[in-house]
Amino acid sequence: MLTLGYKASAEQFGPRRLLDLAVAAERAGFDSVWTSDHFQPWKHTDGHAPNALVWLGAAAQATERVILGTSVLTPGYRYNPGVIAQAFATLACLAPGRVILGSGTGESLNEVVVGMDWPEQSERFARFKEALDLIARLWREERLTYEGQFYKTHNATIYDRPEQPVPIYIAAAGPAAAKLAGRTADGFICTSGKPKELYLDTLIPGIREGAEKAGRDASAIPMMIEMKVSFDTDRERAMEDTKLWAALALPAEMKMGVEDPVEMEKLAKQVEGNAHRRWLVSDDPEEHIEQIRPYIEWGFTHLVFHFPGNDQEAAIARYGQTILPLLRKRFG
Repeated sequence: MLTLGYKASAEQFGPRRLLDLAVAAERAGFDSVWTSDHFQPWKHTDGHAPNALVWLGAAAQATERVILGTSVLTPGYRYNPGVIAQAFATLACLAPGRVILGSGTGESLNEVVVGMDWPEQSERFARFKEALDLIARLWREERLTYEGQFYKTHNATIYDRPEQPVPIYIAAAGPAAAKLAGRTADGFICTSGKPKELYLDTLIPGIREGAEKAGRDASAIPMMIEMKVSFDTDRERAMEDTKLWAALALPAEMKMGVEDPVEMEKLAKQVEGNAHRRWLVSDDPEEHIEQIRPYIEWGFTHLVFHFPGNDQEAAIARYGQTILPLLRKRFG
């Protein structure tokens, strides 16, 4: 069965507006609400970056049924893994059965600004694996003394934790993280709008390979994807809205190592005309369903819709009235 979610974009809206949008998404029939965890947004002008942990605590009380998660949070730099274990245990006590820790290896944009060193990819991945191991053990064990390569605890106990551990989802854009998700994660996260081959030749096979090596059933691992969608009754407006997120269209080599939102904004201006290429743009419901269909056929079961425009209330209402019912009718 499909799970259909809403991306509460913390780079675009302040905390109160974002909370109102989460409530609106729940009322419109979305099943989940996911927020990003940024210290800095991808653009300086009109950018926002509310603290994800504080915001999720408010969202846990403002909503009643939607799943709440991070897409994604990076443990181990700004946050000690023990603090993340404590915070998400608390969130899950406030909203039992409704909290997921979506995790990834991170971006220098959010860490260097507060004085963190940004190591090479191999060390980032090693830190990530160790941080997740420590978090999971803190949710299971008491008086934990942990002696890792990067993190340590001494007789640590998370005193307030839910009856069931919080699920941990792992985000991946390459084979190593996909295999790790298959081996250890409770779910997988990636984003839409990239070459088909990335999903079919790298990410999905990576999950299956990791699951097989761990003796797990890959088909039982929830597959979540952030769907970049711009659906409007006015196609021209739908195209124009994507320009707010032009940074997504930047080649990876241009974004790599950019740690200043002002600089990222300047780079994004150069590719503004190509911004729509990362989005599913449509003004027709049937066309839009067909744009989404391949991702479902590839095996993604949890679609989280990210709308680019500033009028999120209208986008939420359009989707709730038109697209969500069609998806549920066609795909279950």
